[in-house]
Formats: sequence, C-alpha cells, structure tokens
Amino acid sequence: MTQKELLVLSGMSGAGRSTVAHALEDLGWYVVDNLPPALLPQLADQALDTHTSLAVVVDVRGGKFFDELNSALAKLSAEKIPYRLLFLDASDQALVQRFESTRRPHPLQGKDRIVDGISRERAKLEEIRAQADVVIDSSNLNVHQLEKRTGEIFAAGMLPALRVNVLSFGYKYGIPVDADLVLDCRFIPNPHWVPELRPLNGLDAPVSQQVLGSEGVEGFIKSYVGVVQQMIPGYFREGKKYVTIAIGCTGGKHRSVAVSEEIARQLSSVTSDFEISAHATHRDVGRE
Repeated sequence: MTQKELLVLSGMSGAGRSTVAHALEDLGWYVVDNLPPALLPQLADQALDTHTSLAVVVDVRGGKFFDELNSALAKLSAEKIPYRLLFLDASDQALVQRFESTRRPHPLQGKDRIVDGISRERAKLEEIRAQADVVIDSSNLNVHQLEKRTGEIFAAGMLPALRVNVLSFGYKYGIPVDADLVLDCRFIPNPHWVPELRPLNGLDAPVSQQVLGSEGVEGFIKSYVGVVQQMIPGYFREGKKYVTIAIGCTGGKHRSVAVSEEIARQLSSVTSDFEISAHATHRDVGRE
C-alpha cells in the first residue's frame, strides 16, 4: 500500500525548486507552491486525508512568513504529522550564472550584487538545510537531469524502503555537496593509462572487468557493503529514508563508475530485515 507522505520543499533560489515541483506533479504528487509556513500544519492535516502524497514549497519569497518555518516544522512534529524536508542547493557560481542568464534579480539582492543576495539567503537557510532529510545539489544538473533525479527519489512516494543513490564523481570537479558518505577509489589502477580503455568508461565491460578485477578491489567492495549494511538499521531508527554514497576517482569516468555500479548491485541483493532500493548514477561521465 502506498503511504501518505508530506514533503516540505525548500532551498536556494535558482537551485531548481520549480523544476522539482513540476516533476513531483508529473509523478502524481499534489503540490502547493509558496505556502505561508504557519498554514503548513493545517494544510497537511486536511490534504493528507484526501491525497496520497503532498509536497509544499516554502522559500524566501514568503518574506517575513518564511521565518515561521522552523516553528511550523516543530508543530508538525508535536502533532505527530510525519514529514520529510527536501533542500535544493547549488554552488554560488552556478546560482550567479543562472540569475545572470535569466536577467532576474535575486529576491534578497536589493540594491546590491547577486552574490550578496545569495550570501544572505545561505545564512537565512543554514538551519533549515541542517535539518534536511534529502539534499540535492543541482550545480551540475540540467533541467532534465534534475527531473530524473527527482523521479529516482520520489517516483513511488517516500516508501518504507531505504533508497540508496550510489553516485560516481570526479575529484577534479569537486566532491558532491549532497553526499552522506564519500569513498575514494583512486587506489585502483587507472584505466585512463591503458590506450584501448581510455575512450571507454566504467559502464563498458572491458573497463568494468579491469577495475573490478584489480588486486584487492573485490574484498574492498565487499567490506564497504558490509559497513553500509550495518548502518541501515540505524538509518531506519532515525527516520532517514534516502542516502547518497559518493564514489570518487580522478575524473569520474572509469574507476568510480565501475565501483558504483557494483556497490549498487550488491546493496540491492543484500538480505536484510529492512527493504533497500539501490541505484547508481554518474555525475561526471561525458564531462571530459
């Protein structure tokens, strides 16, 4: 049976809240945009009686009303209304580029620069971000990729399963800010230095076979999956339903991709008292 869920969606202006809201609507969620936070408990109580999944967008456009968000979330908890908090984030550079491309001012910019508005908003949202159950970093995602990421997380509502996103990345492009766990696989011999493997990536069988067949890799992956497996009961006790494991190599093309795919495969086949749904995504493949 699909559970009734309440999702509170917030985050940085320009990070993709509208894109995520539209994607949720396409997935069958009932979405309310820019709701004054004080009305959140009342709306949640009524809407969850009729709608399977409700998403509420709350952001700094609400002005002084936004300051009431923390107290509204506390009231939800006090009234035992279950909810999840999704935070959309992006780097300052990405946000500046997006505002400049649309030629729109930042809502907190005033007469100052865009970066000043972004800085004020980050300070205002710091506590909300710290409480988030799910953080999505859209810095390197286009609209379609962000819609896809939203679907991977929320397609069936937030079911009792623990959803694990095993995300490959390249260190030279930066560590993903939405990672819960980070694993470095740069100790594995790099296929980049093998001429016939260089143009391929970790999704190609020759690369995957070489990476996974390298000395110590099989035991390394098995041990790491075992560590994550031991953490799963704790995640459920704490109500955490979505985990991002970031697997990094130098360029995010060969080693991290092959290892991410294998870790996701093994996590999906783990026998546990808890339901686990794992999938691999690859941030930097094709970026070079």
